[in-house]
Amino acid sequence: MASSDLLFNRQRTLHDILGGGLVADLILWRRKNLTVGILLVTLAAWVMFERSGYTLLSLVSNVLLLLIVILFLWAKSAAILNRPAPPLPKLHLSEETVNEVAAFIRTRVNDLLSASQDVALGKDSRLFLKVAAYLCLISIVGGLTDFLTLAYTSLFIVLTFPALYERYEDSIDRNILKGCRKLCQLYVKINVEYVSRVQNWIVEKEKLC
Repeated sequence: MASSDLLFNRQRTLHDILGGGLVADLILWRRKNLTVGILLVTLAAWVMFERSGYTLLSLVSNVLLLLIVILFLWAKSAAILNRPAPPLPKLHLSEETVNEVAAFIRTRVNDLLSASQDVALGKDSRLFLKVAAYLCLISIVGGLTDFLTLAYTSLFIVLTFPALYERYEDSIDRNILKGCRKLCQLYVKINVEYVSRVQNWIVEKEKLC
């Protein structure tokens, strides 16, 4: 399939566009067992949250409490019985790691603040419309579902739609491009038959006035 027959005339494969690494393999089902495992685990977690009435915060707190109690009792009993302590890795963040994370966050926050300032001061009308549209969409979706359902649905879409697109890529691209061409033809037809007539009618009215 020629690049002109692909969406956006792209030259790279979908796997390359997604980074070509482990994440791309997961999304495109190159590691089927791992992808299925992620879907099943997240589905089980979603069902558990929905049925039990647990919130994410309460579940994390209970799991951490259970983990701390188990490790504490393990360490105490090991000291009494002369056994080795729990095999915990060294919990330490290096200064280099912290500086890298801080620099990354600072750059992203500054970009966000700069864009927000442009929107607030009316410097970028296109960006304002995009932000307003996204916020309206988020508000509508947030009113229809809760966060956990939205998160699972988003993960399901991410792990299924790209794989289906890659499998039927030629057919999907061909039909979408055909539809775009028909829409362009329809636009030209409407512009010629109706918009031009209206413009000519307005011009004639102005001449009469």
